[in-house]
Amino acid sequence: MSNGIPDSMRDPATPDDVEVTDQARAPVEDPTLGIAVALDPDAPAPVNRLVAIGDSLTHGFQSGAVFNTDLSYPAIVAYELGWYDRFRRPVYGGRGGLPLNVEFLLRELERRFGDKLDWWELPLALFHARQFMDEVEDYWERGPGSRPPAVTGINHALGIYGWDLRDALDRTWASCAARLGQPKDDVVKQVVENDGMRAAMYVLPSTPESARSLSVLGAAKALGEQGADGDPGADGIETLVVMLGSNNALGAVTELRVAWSADGYDDVARKGGFTVWRPTHFAAELAKVAAKVRQIRARHVIWGTVPHVTIAPLARGVGAKVQPGSRYFPYYTRPWVDDRRFNARQDPCITAAQARAVDSAIDQYNQAIVEVVRAARGAGRDWYVLDIAGLLDRVAARRYLDDPLARPPWWTPYELPAVLRRLSPVPDSRFLQAGPHGRGSGGLFSLDGVHPTTIGYGILAQELINVMRLAGVTFRLGDGRTERTGLVTVDFERLLRRDSLVNAPPRFLGTGLGVLGWADENLDVVKRTLPFGS
Repeated sequence: MSNGIPDSMRDPATPDDVEVTDQARAPVEDPTLGIAVALDPDAPAPVNRLVAIGDSLTHGFQSGAVFNTDLSYPAIVAYELGWYDRFRRPVYGGRGGLPLNVEFLLRELERRFGDKLDWWELPLALFHARQFMDEVEDYWERGPGSRPPAVTGINHALGIYGWDLRDALDRTWASCAARLGQPKDDVVKQVVENDGMRAAMYVLPSTPESARSLSVLGAAKALGEQGADGDPGADGIETLVVMLGSNNALGAVTELRVAWSADGYDDVARKGGFTVWRPTHFAAELAKVAAKVRQIRARHVIWGTVPHVTIAPLARGVGAKVQPGSRYFPYYTRPWVDDRRFNARQDPCITAAQARAVDSAIDQYNQAIVEVVRAARGAGRDWYVLDIAGLLDRVAARRYLDDPLARPPWWTPYELPAVLRRLSPVPDSRFLQAGPHGRGSGGLFSLDGVHPTTIGYGILAQELINVMRLAGVTFRLGDGRTERTGLVTVDFERLLRRDSLVNAPPRFLGTGLGVLGWADENLDVVKRTLPFGS
């Protein structure tokens, strides 16, 4: 028996500092942690109403690419604040964004071959797919996308896909530029080289030249020093959001490989070989990030927790649960590998014991985040917890919704907004599937199986708005002047109109997800599109 579970449930490679448990931690229900903080009600309004630091979730990554940044959760919140016209964010053009938009690729194939790809069409389809990928590569490596814009006013959206805690501490525009080098036009491995560095150079400030040494934390600090209307000595940021840490564990899912952090975890040049940070290493990195955040002049700071990455439908549980009441399947592999064909010796996979260890480590990450907020509130800082892990747990279809015996005592299903509940079928956390008659399942996750659809980002934005309202943040109508009273809700009708995956998904996505499996086998789309280890 170890850490309250049988030794048979603990993967032998799990480090001693991981407290493996048989149930997920109960989420934080009170963002204030029950600690009151007194604020000056007469303090002037900060110049910057919303600033968000984070990774791909904050960047607005979707279906393998960052593209529609106007539909990222910070942009949705800014829209509801009545501040969207002043909210600065990066913009990515080209053929569907960086690095490769799987939705665009599938729609291109659908346009040429219809809603079914027959076996005799596969060679031609592969040719067209590679041609599409070559166009994307050329745009970002040699075309207009290879020249990042001169970012003079610091962006309020400071999320960069693939970044973890160390990246937020160390990487700058200058260090990203130094990584680019001379790209190679590889006719076989058509992938945008150093795509994460290129994407970051659209986010980080580059003008004046002195700004090129700013990290995302340094850029937020500069925004905080801009003061308030009529009082340059006041806080320059009204609400600062910090959502970092997912990439300290996401590699276990994107690579289906569990490699625990060791010496070099805090070195940007050496950390790429690790897919999961030990809790002690995570806490050490978090302490450094928290120290930087304390230097930022923000009236309210909201910290997001790290979701349980094994819930993401990119890693599909195979077979029956390991035992009645367990949240885990024996193995996790790609969603297009069905149970009958799965072979643990040949197919990429992680075991139930490994998944349990990863989730348990994430629980410890999140407890460390809670303690950072608890200490800050005890010191009079208006910091909050937004428990993203609990949100994802409550929409987890195969883990909890389909298996009442696996539900922990605290679990209740997440109530979707009425607009989404009226859809048929109701969106869920399964991998998106569709056919000639439209969406058959899924709807909350995009085609990379890790990041939200547009309505999924709307749900995250709504939860953030709820905490901001608790903090006393004023929301206004689109005119920027008229105050909104009562409950502030995201305009899901607007988001639903923009959500092409929910409204009109590619018809290729039938049962078995055969086309995505074919694309991954022949084009290696998972490795090339998912943002881990920049």
